[in-house]
Amino acid sequence: MNTENTPSPSPRRPVWRTAAVAFVAAVGAVVLAACGGGGSDTEADSGKAASDGSRNAKAPRVLWMGDSIAGAEAPALGAALKAGDASFRSMAADGGGGVTGEIAEPTWDQLPKELKSFKPDVVAYQITTYDWGKPAEQRAGYEKLAKTVGDAGAELVIVTAPPFKIDDFYKPHEAEIKTAPRSAKDVAAKHRDTVHFLDSAALWGNDGTAPKAQRSKDGIHSCQQGAAAFAQWLTKELGQRYSFTPAPADRWATGSWTGDKVYGPLGCK
Repeated sequence: MNTENTPSPSPRRPVWRTAAVAFVAAVGAVVLAACGGGGSDTEADSGKAASDGSRNAKAPRVLWMGDSIAGAEAPALGAALKAGDASFRSMAADGGGGVTGEIAEPTWDQLPKELKSFKPDVVAYQITTYDWGKPAEQRAGYEKLAKTVGDAGAELVIVTAPPFKIDDFYKPHEAEIKTAPRSAKDVAAKHRDTVHFLDSAALWGNDGTAPKAQRSKDGIHSCQQGAAAFAQWLTKELGQRYSFTPAPADRWATGSWTGDKVYGPLGCK
């Protein structure tokens, strides 16, 4: 899914947006509890400059990678970054997006094209539910990702996936899913200047069934509120590292991205 362009609003006003004020307050509370503040922007505000006209002149170009979990987060993340004057593109892929094994082949085919055409400053990769293999294989995948991104002149930020339901499909790979974050952290530790590791447990916690995890009905993906909380958290982290100021949630959290078609199949309102 490519969210470089503003998604078309839903043909009917989502029920979710009727609680806009409460939602913005809830997003702020979740992120404040996780990391002590921060903010983000929305695609509806993607054309607005920062209020002082120059505060985000150095806001980065961010390429977002991951699987369908990242795909459900992409509309909010794109909205938040664009409102803060950062450029955004997503190559998150349903049923793939990873960097290990045969399932990663489409990723390795697409990534060089995205790097060449978009020219990101930062590639943010959310560990996928498909980063299977032994730790050595996982580390090899993350090393290849780091080199590919670095050769293109960008920095790599690896973000852990939220806790999610281990259903019958994922059960055979549960051990591999658990070792992936450690493998990614090991690679980041070897390349401290160009590869950075972020543990999203600060936002979600570690229990996918807990309210803090904000999973949708399927126990895996997030709805709009969870996606917005993640966008605010991640833009704060990126803002601190790359010296730009994220926009506050009330400027973007109820934008047109909330009607993105990705949320319909998840039972989001």
